[in-house]
Amino acid sequence: MQVRGAVAVVTGAAGGIGAALARRFAAEGAAGLLLADLDADAVEDLAGELDRDGCRAVGVGSDVSRESDVKALVDTAEKHLGPIDLFCSNAGVGTARGIDAPDALWQAAWDVNVMSHVYAARAVVPGMLARGRGWLLNTASAAGLLTMPGDAPYSVTKHAAVAFAEWLSMTYGGRGVGVSVLCPQGVRTGMTADPGVEAVLKAFGPMLEPDDVAAAVVAGLAEERFLILPHPEVARYEQGRVADRDAWLAGMREAVGGVVLRPGADAADAAPAGGDAAATERRDGVAEPVL
Repeated sequence: MQVRGAVAVVTGAAGGIGAALARRFAAEGAAGLLLADLDADAVEDLAGELDRDGCRAVGVGSDVSRESDVKALVDTAEKHLGPIDLFCSNAGVGTARGIDAPDALWQAAWDVNVMSHVYAARAVVPGMLARGRGWLLNTASAAGLLTMPGDAPYSVTKHAAVAFAEWLSMTYGGRGVGVSVLCPQGVRTGMTADPGVEAVLKAFGPMLEPDDVAAAVVAGLAEERFLILPHPEVARYEQGRVADRDAWLAGMREAVGGVVLRPGADAADAAPAGGDAAATERRDGVAEPVL
């Protein structure tokens, strides 16, 4: 999948990984970009910045937890830019809660971290199948391959996001629709600015900038890889988990220092090792509590 000449949609595009993807796609020569986010002003400003040098960019306010909003942003993209070649379902949300998380937080995590991918696929896959080409890039997390201590809803829903991407690839990959899933670990965003969180993440791998993640995405799409890992060590962690799950769990318990989730515990008290901690708010897929 080559970004040059493509029409791409990026959700969660107001900041972090989403904004970095938008800027990198424009630099790579994308023909058109539809940027969506809850923060309409931010994506409209970014679209204005990128709408030059042959890349037409449009920014729209959108809540991807609502199927009607996803349908509307796809209609807007097709109206102003043409058929969608690449849909980057990048929005995500964390809760910073464990078993005490109320049902509403579980539902919010499910709606944004899983159903937004389902809504995107429903909206664009039929057209891609008719044209015989298209690509889906779903942002999940290293937590979707491993786990995210300190955030049970995030861990569970990110696993579901990876599973859905696998199902899409298995079902449509032979019919011209490619699928990739992005699973970063520690990325420098607002949430990871906390010294304690950053220290834990650094113990599991280097902290990356959003631009580093965007570069990994462009490379992964060009190579048509299903699993895009900006932190290559995540592959080793996953292999260890599969080879001996009991040993992996024991190692994780030791790594997080025996922290036990408890009602009211601060998210910073639970080491987010093995998660992407880059998964903030809906804009970028770094964990910001949804209250």
